[in-house]
Amino acid sequence: MLNVEKIRADFPFFLQKKNGQSWAFLDNAASTQKLEAVLHVMDNLYRTHFANIHRGVYDIAEAATQDFEETRNLVAKFINASQPEEIIFTKNTTEALNALAYTLGFNLKAGDEVVLSEMEHHANLVPWQQACQRTGAILKFIPVTPEFRLNLNNLDKIISSKTKVVSVVVTSNVLGTTNKVELIIAQARKVGALVILDGAQSVPHQPTDVQKLDCDFLAFSAHKIYGPTGVGVLYGKRKLLENLSPFLTGGHMIDTVEYQNTTWGPIPAKFEAGTPAIAEVVGFGEVIKYFNKIGWQNILAHEFDLTNYSLKKLQAIKGLKLFGPRDSQHRCPVFTFSIEGLHAHDLASILNDEGVAVRAGHHCTQPLHRKFGLIATTRASCTIYNTKDDINRLVDGIKKAQKILG
Repeated sequence: MLNVEKIRADFPFFLQKKNGQSWAFLDNAASTQKLEAVLHVMDNLYRTHFANIHRGVYDIAEAATQDFEETRNLVAKFINASQPEEIIFTKNTTEALNALAYTLGFNLKAGDEVVLSEMEHHANLVPWQQACQRTGAILKFIPVTPEFRLNLNNLDKIISSKTKVVSVVVTSNVLGTTNKVELIIAQARKVGALVILDGAQSVPHQPTDVQKLDCDFLAFSAHKIYGPTGVGVLYGKRKLLENLSPFLTGGHMIDTVEYQNTTWGPIPAKFEAGTPAIAEVVGFGEVIKYFNKIGWQNILAHEFDLTNYSLKKLQAIKGLKLFGPRDSQHRCPVFTFSIEGLHAHDLASILNDEGVAVRAGHHCTQPLHRKFGLIATTRASCTIYNTKDDINRLVDGIKKAQKILG
């Protein structure tokens, strides 16, 4: 089992106090706090051996390049990519998904179909809307059931011979639902469609094996797993990446440049134009080492226990409606809810006064909120440094808000 107090000591954020207590930080689905080791390695690089990478032959440039590429190796092993070259560093999950919608969109034509789910984050919806509007392709959706799961009963009708791309979220950032993407991938294989997985919420909470899943692409971000902002990952099968056009062009990603023509370099360089977020990528490598040290078994056990506890405590609150599966087997520790008679932003404000940080709004899922007749909800999301005491403070804060505003 995790020693959560020891874990929290690895995050400088928890040295801060509000009302004499450490924050109950429950906005981890948006972004997580940062490891001391991440901050240290980034600071050390900037202070002692910063240089642009893949260019210089002097010592500090080669050292920075080595550190940067070591993170690529670590990420490849972390998600079990077959080779490091299949790991592309982007700005975030959103940029990775936009890159795919833009480049794969060149191959779409009128009448082709792109399949998403009704629980997609805007980052995996709006880019495909744009691609379909440009090409005349048709956007289709796997529906969400009243039990907050994907309805896969008619999957063969939704993913058809006209389907060219299937792009779905593994774990919902609102519902907490972990989807049976293996079934979706199997149907996509039958019709020859490409499969893209949005792993922004799943990669921090469960082991990811891209070879076992047999997905074609996977996108996720460093900042949701204790790493810095400005770094995302796009995994793609080597053959597909080699045949894909670059999203951004400029320096580093070229082979030869003439005044009238340019040829592209090999992967991953072809998709990493310009100077990347060097220190941030190096910092991200420390996150992977941290995960490897703690071990998935310990992480899963802690989050499973915390999920069970949270579900029990939240569902016992009168007037609270939870949006997501009621059992911990099919979800991650993300809890979105509404409170009868309370606006989400008012609740979040009162919780802030109690030192409890939650998210209020539509969580970049306006269509999903409309489906359930909602404008805004409150979301509490946990990770390895959260405790049952954090949940108790959340519950106490909700009850206080009900007394004040109810």
